[in-house]
Amino acid sequence: MTYLHYIGTYFLMIVEMFRKPTKWSVMKQLILKDIDDLIIGSLGIVAFISFFVGGVVTIQTALNISNPLIPKYLVGFATRQSVILEFAPTFISIIMAGKVGSFITSSIGTMRVTEQIDALEVMGINSLNYLVFPKFVSLMLYPFVISIAMFLGILGGMAACVYGGFSSLEDYIIGIQTDFIPFHIIYAFIKTVVFAFVLATIPSYHGYYMKGGALEVGKASTTAFVWTAVVIILLNYFLTDMLLS
Repeated sequence: MTYLHYIGTYFLMIVEMFRKPTKWSVMKQLILKDIDDLIIGSLGIVAFISFFVGGVVTIQTALNISNPLIPKYLVGFATRQSVILEFAPTFISIIMAGKVGSFITSSIGTMRVTEQIDALEVMGINSLNYLVFPKFVSLMLYPFVISIAMFLGILGGMAACVYGGFSSLEDYIIGIQTDFIPFHIIYAFIKTVVFAFVLATIPSYHGYYMKGGALEVGKASTTAFVWTAVVIILLNYFLTDMLLS
C-alpha cells in the first residue's frame, strides 16, 4: 500500500506541475537559473569522468585482444559501442542522480523545512509549478550533456589507444566508423530524455513531500538518489529490450 501511495502521489505531482503556471517573466529567470545549476554546473564532472572512463574502456579492450588474428580496429569499435550505447546515457545519468538529484532534493527540502513552500501557497502560487517545472524544462537540455560525454569518451579512448601504443590512430578511426548504425544514437538520446524526466521529478518529489528538519533533508537526498538510480537502471533494461531487441 505504501508503494501504491508513493506512485499515486508521484503522478499527482507531475499533473499538478503543469497546472496554474507561473507568469513567464518569473518562470524565465527560474529556468535560466536551473540551467546554470543543473546543466552548466555539471559539465566539468561529466567531461572529466567521460574522458578517463573512455580511456579505461579502450585499455581494457586492447589488453583483452591478445590474438594476433583479431584486427586492431576492433578496439575503436568496442569503445564506440560501449560509450554510445551504455556508458554515456546510463552511467552518466546515475552519476547525475547523485549530483543533480541531491541538489534538487536538498534545495526543495530546505524550502519545505523553512516554510517557504507554505508561503508560496499562501500567496496563491502553484508551488509545484514554481519549483519543479523549471527543473523539468532545464533538464530537457540534458541530451546536450550526454552528447558531450559521448564525444569525450571516444576522444579519451583515442588518446589512451594512441599514446598507450595499443593501436594506431588510423585503426582506431576505422573501428569507430565500422558497422556504424545511426539508430544507436537515436536509442541513446531516447534513453537520455527519459532519464532526464526521472532526474527532474523523483528528487523533486522527495524534497517537496519530506517532513521534519535539517537532518531529514539529508535523509531525503540519500533516498532520492537511491530511488532515482534504481528507476534509471530498470528503465534502462526495459528501453533496451524494447528498442534494440
